[in-house]
This record gives sequence, C-alpha cells and structure tokens, in this order.
Amino acid sequence: MILRLVLGAVFAAMALGQLASFDAMGDILGAYGVTGGAASTVLAVVLIAGEAVAGVWFLARPRSTAMAPAWIYTVVSLLWAALAVQAYARGLAIDNCGCFGSYFSQPLRWWVLVEDALMLLYAWLLLRRTSRRAPALTDPVLDRMAAAPREQEAS
Repeated sequence: MILRLVLGAVFAAMALGQLASFDAMGDILGAYGVTGGAASTVLAVVLIAGEAVAGVWFLARPRSTAMAPAWIYTVVSLLWAALAVQAYARGLAIDNCGCFGSYFSQPLRWWVLVEDALMLLYAWLLLRRTSRRAPALTDPVLDRMAAAPREQEAS
C-alpha cells in the first residue's frame, strides 16, 4: 500500500508538471530523437494521461488489487525508460529529461537511467503483488450454483 501511495504521488506530480508545461512537452520529447511534431504531442498526451490515471488511482485506492493501474504504470515506465536508454546509448545531449515537464528539469545522465530502472523494478513488484492478490478467474461457489440446474435436469 505504501508503494502505491508513493508511486501515486510521483506519477500525479509528473502528470501535473507535464500538463502545466504542455506547450514545451513536444520539444522535450522531440529531443529524444524518436518522434517529432504531432507524434511528440501524441506521445505527450499518452504519457500524461497514463501518469494521471495511474497516479490518481494509486492515491485514491491504494489497496485496490485491480491490474489496470499496475499495467498503466508499467507501460508508462517502459516508455520513459525506452526513451532514456536509446537516447543515452546514442549519446544525445538532452538538457531536460522531461519527467516533470519544464519543472525540476534534469539532464539525461546515467542516474536518470538508474531512476528508470527503479521505476521498472517497482512496476515488476506491483504486477507481481497485484497478480497474487487478484481474485481467481472462476469462483467455486458460483460454479456450483451454475451447475446445480444442470444436475437437477439430469436426474
């Protein structure tokens, strides 16, 4: 539960920072050399929406065993990590990693990759914990209730 609250606060702050500096997000994401123009804007919308949904869900329902917010968090974390790793490997000079939009900017350095690795570790822990707590796909009581009329017809 504490992990979800922390991640919820971080993702909500990321979404707010990026939303407040939305005009700059296209250029920030374009600096990674993967997208440009409208594609960078679409990527910004996807990242901000994912961060907002996961962040609010984790804050509002930290005990939830729903898989959706864990998967949304994982996809957003994978996108950020992929952007950072490919840019770092290509030696791109990125002045602002964009995690919080124009706020709390930091250049893309090795420690940003460590932060992304931690986010992916947290994603793995969330998915692992959520999948263990998720209710079974079938319910034995409901299965027996559904089978009862068929048994009566057979007799």
